[in-house]
Amino acid sequence: MVTSSYSVLEPYLASDFHADLDENSILISPISAPSPAIQANSYYFGHPEWAKNYFEACHRDEAFQSRWRAATGSWDNKIVVDIGCGPGNLYASLGGAPRLLIGVDVSYGALEMAQSIGYTPILADAHQLPFVNSFADIVALNATLHHCDDMEVVLAQAARLVRPGGILIMDHDPQLSAWNLTGLGMWLWNLRLPLYRLIQRGGHSSTAEQTWGLATEVHHRPGDGVTPELFTKILEPLGFTVKLYPHNHTIGAHVLQGNYGQADRKYRFAQLLSGINPDSPQAALSLMCVATRNV
Repeated sequence: MVTSSYSVLEPYLASDFHADLDENSILISPISAPSPAIQANSYYFGHPEWAKNYFEACHRDEAFQSRWRAATGSWDNKIVVDIGCGPGNLYASLGGAPRLLIGVDVSYGALEMAQSIGYTPILADAHQLPFVNSFADIVALNATLHHCDDMEVVLAQAARLVRPGGILIMDHDPQLSAWNLTGLGMWLWNLRLPLYRLIQRGGHSSTAEQTWGLATEVHHRPGDGVTPELFTKILEPLGFTVKLYPHNHTIGAHVLQGNYGQADRKYRFAQLLSGINPDSPQAALSLMCVATRNV
């Protein structure tokens, strides 16, 4: 029997919270006038086949696991909020025994999958989270910010949930300086799309899947992405100590010692053609942020 999400989440919900609880015990916070990005994320990550492909292929490797375990420590007996949880990749990869594991997403289908592996789900817009302040030990946004219309608003919303001494962690958002492709580099990068469809690479098995997947990635385009200034500007005034770790995706726990690894050849070549030094930290594909709320 599934425990009611409302009964579990009630102590942490804002006093003015109004929502519906459906027959699957998923709490739904209505989203008025959802943007095209929210609609795309809802559809793509709620598609049973595409969500399964994403769940099996993304953020499940050993380097990812070691990086996150080194950054967050054990989740045992902690309150964890996973914003943009999708079908549940983060917990499926890291495991542990959190006291409460809250999954927030705009996709009902993804939340059903996350619920089946242990999340307490709530459908809500990350730009307007329906929670009280300062209750979570860990707030995680993995590959989430770049799917949101306003990254600054979402970052500030996530930050207010973190208790003093707690951790806010973000990863797998594209670093703007690494993706600022131009000229021949941009042309080469765009060539990947028909190739990915041809080989049916994960997330690109059909034109429809590729089109909808790309529509979810609002800030994963050349000339766009996250920057160190984004994190420090929003989080430091809110009382966080911010640590930033640029990295390529093959590197694990050594990221925390300043080792950002090396990107695959295709990325390096596109960067060289765009005048970007592929061996610099600014060329690392992702920018991980680990922010601790000061006591």
